[in-house]
Amino acid sequence: MTKSYAVAINTVEDEMIVNRSRFICYLRPCDSIAAAKVIVKELQGLHPQASHHCYAFLTKASDDSQGYGFSDDGEPSGTAGKPMLAVLQGGGIGQVCAVVVRYFGGTKLGTGGLQRAYGGSVRQALTFLQSKIKIAMVHKTLACQYSQVDGVLHLLKQVEGNVLAQDYQQQVIFSLAIPEANLSRMQEQLQTLSSGQLQLTALSSTS
Repeated sequence: MTKSYAVAINTVEDEMIVNRSRFICYLRPCDSIAAAKVIVKELQGLHPQASHHCYAFLTKASDDSQGYGFSDDGEPSGTAGKPMLAVLQGGGIGQVCAVVVRYFGGTKLGTGGLQRAYGGSVRQALTFLQSKIKIAMVHKTLACQYSQVDGVLHLLKQVEGNVLAQDYQQQVIFSLAIPEANLSRMQEQLQTLSSGQLQLTALSSTS
């Protein structure tokens, strides 16, 4: 993760009617393809009589070209999933899954009408979506003496970092996650704490 970005933190349910068809949009936080599949399956179970369960999801930042997916679920190709995805990507909030459940009202909408209905359903629901900033973290390893542990943990708290793992050998080996914006500050303070002895290093590829 190389930059901070907004992610979804609440669930939304919003409904609109277009030519007697019901379009119910659900928005849920979602950080993996597996999570998206669980959400879709849950809503299929909640609405077994619906005509379609179309979806689009982002598992990363809204402008990330990877980690997304969509489905028209039987609607004409390109009329549901893609318009939904385009609205999500334009919304600026990542890690979100949108499922639009449609109950057919007896009037065909045509391809343009479907695109507007599915995209509009997500756009309307997005006005209720809340987000927080996911901080870009850098993973580092640090080896220190037992006598330095308290000082290291104090510095880590100051820069809002986290301990991912710790291994007590002749020295204490920490695996750390540090906010990218605070990395240089952490390194400078470690240098001061240890008179230049302590150094953050990259995590090994096997960790």
